Amino acid sequence: MHQRLAVIDYGTGNAFSLRKAFQRIGTGVDHTADPETIRRSDKIVLPGVGHFGRTMERLRSNSLLDVLNEEVLNKRKPILGVCLGMELFAARSEEGGAEGLNWIGGEVVRISVKDPIRYKIPHVGWNTARVVQPGRLLKGVDAAAEFYFLHSYHFVPRSETPITARTEYEGGFVSAVEQGNIFGVQFHPEKSFENGAKVLENFLDV
Repeated sequence: MHQRLAVIDYGTGNAFSLRKAFQRIGTGVDHTADPETIRRSDKIVLPGVGHFGRTMERLRSNSLLDVLNEEVLNKRKPILGVCLGMELFAARSEEGGAEGLNWIGGEVVRISVKDPIRYKIPHVGWNTARVVQPGRLLKGVDAAAEFYFLHSYHFVPRSETPITARTEYEGGFVSAVEQGNIFGVQFHPEKSFENGAKVLENFLDV
């Protein structure tokens, strides 16, 4: 079935590469801040490279919070959050001291390391996402598959229930969540070659 994705436009840096990644697997994509286009879409994607507080302010100033809550919480439309996009699901973030969408209870905190020589901040590079409970996004992905990360903050859910994968980086962090129609990954599938393409295909199948 042909699907139309709405990749939300709030000025983040990876929206173009996400659009291209979905288009390569045969999906129509609108990069949009238009509420009516979002309502007409089959699924929604929150891209993410940027600042949590400023991004939430853009969503408010573009009058997107109401339509996102309507489509995701009321109509149960599937949504994928990528990196910052996943972090926006939280109740609040240390980055900018801002409130988030509060779709999944928890907060976003800066990565803390005890060995800054070995573990750099931001965390940049390739790591595995260790599945901790079955989920739909990582279905069929090899346990040794690596994904590309670029972030200084990470999401700490209040409950273990939505956590489907973790990544080891000194103390480790949550790298994938699923809660009903809400899906998120801390890594960048659009930069993770065939493993990332599989994650995007899995999202199209939900």
